[in-house]
Amino acid sequence: MTGTKLHIKNMCCPRCINAIRTILESMGLTIVEIHLGDATIAEPLGNKETELLSEKLREQGFELLDNPDAYIVEAVRVAVLQWVRMTEERPKLSVYVSSKICKDYSSLSKLFSQVKGMTIEHYAIRHRIEYAKELLCYSATSISEIAYHLGYSSPAHFAAQFKQFTGMSPKAFRKLDNRPRVSLDEL
Repeated sequence: MTGTKLHIKNMCCPRCINAIRTILESMGLTIVEIHLGDATIAEPLGNKETELLSEKLREQGFELLDNPDAYIVEAVRVAVLQWVRMTEERPKLSVYVSSKICKDYSSLSKLFSQVKGMTIEHYAIRHRIEYAKELLCYSATSISEIAYHLGYSSPAHFAAQFKQFTGMSPKAFRKLDNRPRVSLDEL
């Protein structure tokens, strides 16, 4: 069974997948599969159903993508998120993103920059910094271990980039009582 493929913006974690699942099930739709950025349902959707689904998704902070360029940009965003959170050795970002989307990196980079107003590399750095903040807030992992976990070549490189984006060192951030964070869908 192939079904109807839906491309959904702002899916960034397992909770998002569960939220999408709940929305689709509440509409009586049969879920074939669901992943970050995509869901496949068994039924075709008419205009009224598509409109209702779009409305329900918007209420929860998601967006149904029907523009091919918007879908590609969302696929890049999801690939970057996966790359940042890899636990095994990371390939080069450009190689990883190209292989996930099966398109040439230069065209992906150009489209992403036009739509998002920043390069894929800059976007990946912002995600790495937010993930580092999460690790600094909720784990006892050393700053050096966090640097290597995030794929930095050295703790010094990590600290310099962290300071460039946050205005403070990772150590100073960890000591704050109120640690400012940005949600992943706002990046």
